[in-house]
Amino acid sequence: MLRTVVFLLDEKDREATKLSGDISETMKYIKDCGYDSAAVYACNGELPELSGFDKTTSLVITDLAAAGKELLDEGYYVVGMQEGIGADFSFPEAKYIFSGITDVEMDSFVKVYQRYAGEPWELMRTKRLVIRETTVEDVDEFYKLYADPEMTRYMEGLFEDPEDEKRYQRDYIKKVYELMGFGVWTLERIEDGRIIGRAGYSVRNGFDQVELGFLVGMEFQRQGYALEACSAILDYGRDILQFDSVQTLVKAENTASVRMCEKLGFEVMDEVNVEENIYGNEYKGGKRAVSGNPKFGRYIRMIKHL
Repeated sequence: MLRTVVFLLDEKDREATKLSGDISETMKYIKDCGYDSAAVYACNGELPELSGFDKTTSLVITDLAAAGKELLDEGYYVVGMQEGIGADFSFPEAKYIFSGITDVEMDSFVKVYQRYAGEPWELMRTKRLVIRETTVEDVDEFYKLYADPEMTRYMEGLFEDPEDEKRYQRDYIKKVYELMGFGVWTLERIEDGRIIGRAGYSVRNGFDQVELGFLVGMEFQRQGYALEACSAILDYGRDILQFDSVQTLVKAENTASVRMCEKLGFEVMDEVNVEENIYGNEYKGGKRAVSGNPKFGRYIRMIKHL
């Protein structure tokens, strides 16, 4: 968990009135948000002692690329800062770069730290649910949700081997969450922390529009959870991700899901053939399953303008 935001700056930055004021303002803001903050300075290129800051709970913001690389090599979580007298604007080793430091929200500091630390982002909360990124640890609970044959009547299941599903999820975190900023998320019930389903956005091969998908375990159905989660996710898509429209693809015979999507404001557009189970029964690093007879399903395509 993030505890401290540390600013590592060039000694010359002390002399820059505006920058010094911006750093002081940002440090006060961070502390007002309930976190610790500190500023340390490098003199003549010498890296100051940072042993007083726990690597696992600190985020270092620096305008010194060489010092930032050294700290990354030591295991610190480092963000480049594109301002300051000594700033090197390239920061080739840093995953993230901030500019306009006084405009950075606390949520951004926290989310960057979570990416480095491997902690899932919490995207939103509804009255009864936390909607957050999926972790590898969630996979075992997913197998419980998918155990009822009804769960895969209208959608694809998980890989036969849970270890394949966990490898897939590890790749998904790196290649989808980190690069795209959205994905299919975990639905966790607030009252008891139980995982009740999954919902979120994906991009399906052969389609241009982002797609909304959802699943709620049999035990938790007919209680309004899917409608509650999807309503929040659609708002998030409009307000945060700035999607103009979203599609959903529902198996033609899944009338219950069609009705729910209509409640969400989706309109039926047409019916389409969609290739299913493109990875097969084993996960091979995202490669398509080799098959001479690909399987297709008939789906109703629905659109909602946000």
